[in-house]
Amino acid sequence: MNEKTETKTIEAAKIKAGEWRFVFIIIALVLFLTSLPYLFGVLTAPPEKRFVGIMLDIPDHAQYFSWMREFKTANLSANKLTPEPNAPIFFNLLWWGLARLSNLTGLGFGDILQVLRFSATLVFLPLVYWLSAWFFEDVRKRRAAFLVTTFTSGFGWVLVVLKYTLTNGELLFPLDLYVAEANTFLCILAYPHFVAAAIYIFVFDLILRGAAKGQLRYAVGAGFFALFLGWQHAYDLISVYFVLAAYAGLRLIRDRKIPMYLFWSGLIVGLISGWPALYSVLLTSLDPLWEEVLAQFKNAGVFTPNLLHLVILLGLAFLFAIYTLIRKNPFDLRAKSNNELFVIGWFLVTFVLIYLPVDYQIHLLNGWQVPIAIMVTWGLFDYVMPYVQGFVEKRKLGWTKERVQKLVMVGFIALILPTNVYLLVWRFTDLARYDYPFYLYEDEFSAFDWLEANADGDDVVLSSLTTGQYVPMFTGTHAFLAHWAQTVDFYTKSEIVDEFFATDKNDAWRGEVFADYSVDYVLHGPAEAALGDYDPAESASLTLVFDAGQVQVYKVLLKP
Repeated sequence: MNEKTETKTIEAAKIKAGEWRFVFIIIALVLFLTSLPYLFGVLTAPPEKRFVGIMLDIPDHAQYFSWMREFKTANLSANKLTPEPNAPIFFNLLWWGLARLSNLTGLGFGDILQVLRFSATLVFLPLVYWLSAWFFEDVRKRRAAFLVTTFTSGFGWVLVVLKYTLTNGELLFPLDLYVAEANTFLCILAYPHFVAAAIYIFVFDLILRGAAKGQLRYAVGAGFFALFLGWQHAYDLISVYFVLAAYAGLRLIRDRKIPMYLFWSGLIVGLISGWPALYSVLLTSLDPLWEEVLAQFKNAGVFTPNLLHLVILLGLAFLFAIYTLIRKNPFDLRAKSNNELFVIGWFLVTFVLIYLPVDYQIHLLNGWQVPIAIMVTWGLFDYVMPYVQGFVEKRKLGWTKERVQKLVMVGFIALILPTNVYLLVWRFTDLARYDYPFYLYEDEFSAFDWLEANADGDDVVLSSLTTGQYVPMFTGTHAFLAHWAQTVDFYTKSEIVDEFFATDKNDAWRGEVFADYSVDYVLHGPAEAALGDYDPAESASLTLVFDAGQVQVYKVLLKP
């Protein structure tokens, strides 16, 4: 691409007011739909229970809110999801900023989650359209890439059909349905921090525009933006660095010379933004507790699925992107424009990243829906629509080219949408059970309030995992058992909790638990009673300090 062509690309990337109206109508629709389950949870909760404000993945969101609570009064957070004493050395810019916003506005955890949902969506989706405009001069193509990015989902709906027909109510391979990283709609519904992380695509926009203009100031801006995002999700820097490297590599192969702008801009971005990655490495290698936390990421059992299940997870858009890639012949680099090389490099290098031998590999799916949508748009307009137009002309149906394009796009969106429809509708079914983990008893909130007012921040509260995951965020104390990664030696502590609330252990054994883990309080409510028949009121090691009816708080008396 010569200088004249690149200048033309910059001019073509301009967006008219009518286009933005379309974008914000879609955003309003998405936010309206994804807000309905939250409203349902709040408005229909029974009198004795309260919706906690989290839609999916309670453990991780409770973890984030624990950090947020600590950041309200400090710049660094301790790990309160484990009983071991540890220094406040953890930092995350996203939850630090939300904590300060909470201080200013008085908003609680559930309200802050809505602020994050709306703000992240209102940044990410316009950014998707902005980037789409760089790759497509035709407004219809821009809208197509935008809509596919927003609504694409996998073949999980097939698993749902099987659940109600052939598998006797069992949902096969649920992760193929619920993994959110490459599903924009699901992220907006329940994982807004992933939406906030996917904003890293703006780095690519800056680099592409800077390359077209030959101005390194764009690379400096990209570096600082990557630095800003790195303090929130350091692993996204891996995607940034590798995508830029893949693009530079393809340019090198095609042009047989080093793309100097990409070399210098990549160096600038890396030098400016690499500090969060260095901090994460040092945190998880020099501090024994955080080293153990990182080692336990495998406890989630969530890794990038194999290729067959990857197809189920990502669906028709993913398959069609591969079809488009094959039709475009990625080996013929000399026939490719810079934009084509960039998207092809982005698409292919992500294939490598999502199978890196790291426990957080699945997070590197985040943002992949954008190059997939761009490639889908190429395929629809270059191959499918001309075929349909020819079919229409042979049968003399009298359809215009514009009508054919609209019908093909509507048809494609209809094919990629069903899983997201199910995910949205199923939230109402799940919430209508009015049960853990989405609802807690008002008595449990009363117990949390008492602990918040009377316990010290270094105190340890022993409870079931069901309520323990909420203890740090609502009370500011340490939980004995709270999170599959953040709770050190998670499985051992899980066994201890199960045995603690059963009746086959004596008080001497429980006293050893209190001493070994410096337990200060025992919380006993419906979730704990479900684990066994143990009655803390009968223990000489405990004294009742709060009683809310269904939930009691006991203080440990015998502790060295």
